[in-house]
Formats: sequence, structure tokens, C-alpha cells
Amino acid sequence: MKKTILTGLRPTGNLHLGHLFGAGHNYIKLQNDYDFYLEIADVQALTDNFNNPDKIRKNVIEITIDLLSIGLDPTKVNFFIQSKIPEISELTVYYSNLVTVARLERNPTVKAEISQKKELFGNDGESITYGFLGYPVSQAADITAFNGEVVPVGEDQLPLLEQCREIVRKFNFIYGETLKEPQAILSETKRVKGLDGNDKMGKSLGNAIFLNDDDETIKKKIMGAITDPAKIKKDDKANPDICMVYYYHNLINKKENTKNICNECKKGARGCVQCKKELIEAINTFLTPIREKRKYYENNPEIVKKILDTGTKKAKEKAEEQMKKIKSAMKINY
Repeated sequence: MKKTILTGLRPTGNLHLGHLFGAGHNYIKLQNDYDFYLEIADVQALTDNFNNPDKIRKNVIEITIDLLSIGLDPTKVNFFIQSKIPEISELTVYYSNLVTVARLERNPTVKAEISQKKELFGNDGESITYGFLGYPVSQAADITAFNGEVVPVGEDQLPLLEQCREIVRKFNFIYGETLKEPQAILSETKRVKGLDGNDKMGKSLGNAIFLNDDDETIKKKIMGAITDPAKIKKDDKANPDICMVYYYHNLINKKENTKNICNECKKGARGCVQCKKELIEAINTFLTPIREKRKYYENNPEIVKKILDTGTKKAKEKAEEQMKKIKSAMKINY
């Protein structure tokens, strides 16, 4: 029997290179070895996009197409829409009794995301919603509704998984051994930096290269990428380690190419414009097969709908089975 793996993505925008290298490549490897459930987390996306439901609805399809385009196989991965699994919402209510507000407020991931969303919640965080503060509880419901045993996460998401494990332990202590404590599978790739040098490439940070960007958009973004400020003239020696253009060369280009780029940059034998043009070509070449698959699914929306319908149906069946065990343990299986 294959172990069950559960992961999810919020449909708040298209996927970018950070998603691909930070999670996507990992998903492609894992899909062969696990009973894989991939949640399009539209309910969770509403916690900080409650005032823009059209955005979420549109991106449910967009993000599914992105995932299919990078190589996820719908015969191996069950794609499902979170809002169509009511058992998750029901579990969220039950679990909300097992965690304190103070514990949620101490969660490092929650604290970091609140500070990033000052425009939405105010500088002092006084406008934070109940739903946003409690989204780690919802994530615990996501995982345990499918008896998830492993969860692929980045290091920044580990506090959320630990919160889930705490809820599982408390549930089992009160109601008896019912739930499994999920284990983390860390991505082998560290977080991808943004074009502006920020440690995180983000959808809302204006520093991302999206998988559906066209040639002209890629060109505009790369030509504006940060390079070594000390390099003024073409033949000035520079430090490639602080240059975002070299960073992306190193991410997607061949090793022998990046080695030459690094040496030429340090010797002052390479201009920034030349380097950027070569990177533009390399990125477009890298994205070509993804774009071709994306075009196929864009032209065949009925296939995408069927994939979501099939995956959601299987997810619903699994969640219903799990809920029977949980409600029996809680003595509410009337």
C-alpha cells in the first residue's frame, strides 16, 4: 500500500519559477511513489482575498493548468477543489476547540504573513480576521481529512505542519488513537530569490518570473534585474555572487555555461547587457515545453474540468471514509 501524500496550493495567481523549483520538481518525483492528493485551496485563499472572489475562481483553473503543464500526471495525482470537500470545513470546526488563540498568534509562519499583509490587516494587525488567524487549523483539517502521512513543505512552512501535529496529538489523547501524525518531506531546493534580490519570489511582490510569461514579458523583467552596482562599464570586473542575472543563469543554465559566465564576469570580459540577453534566451528555451503543454490545456478546457471533477470525486470519497472514523471517536456518529 502506498502512503498518502497531501499538499496544496492557493489559487491566488499563476505559478512562477519559485514554485517550480521549490515545490513543482519535488511533486513530479513524489507522484510515482505515493497516493497523491493535490488540493487547490480556494477556501484558504479567501482568508486574505475574501474581497476578491473572482480572482480566486479564475485562478482555480489557471493554477491547475500550470501544474499539468510542468509535468504532473492526472493518472497519478488527484487534483481536487477544497471548497467541494465539506468534510474539511467540518473538521476545521472540531479542531478549533483543540488550539488556543495564543498558540496561533505565536506561530512563526502566521506572524510573518500578518506582517507582510499590513495593507489588508493594518500596521498593528488589529484588523486580522478570524479566518486568517485560524488557517493553520484549516490546514490540519486538509491533511487529516485524507489521512495524510507525508506532506511536502518548505522550511518556512514547518511551523504550520508542527501545529497540525500538535492538534493530532491532542485529538488522539482525548478521543483515542485515530489520526496519524504527518511527516514532512523537505524540498531539496532552497527558496528561489526574486528579481529584486528579495529572499523570496512572490506572486504579490512584483519580483516573479511566471511560467506563463511570454517572450516580451521575460525580456522586460530580465533587462530590469539587479546586477552588481559596482559594474558601470562593460569591462569593469564584477561580483557575480550579488548579481540576480547570474543567480538565474545558475538556476536554469548548464553548469559549463554558468562556469564560463562567472569567470568572464569576474575578469571584466562580459557586459551586463550581453549576460541578460543570454539569460532571456535560456529562460525562454527552458519554458518552451511548459508553454506548449499550457497551450494544449488552454485549448481544451473540458479536459481540465474532467481532471478536477475526477480528482475531487475520489478525494470526497476518501474524506467521507475518514470522517466516519473521526466522528465515531468523538461519539457524534448519531
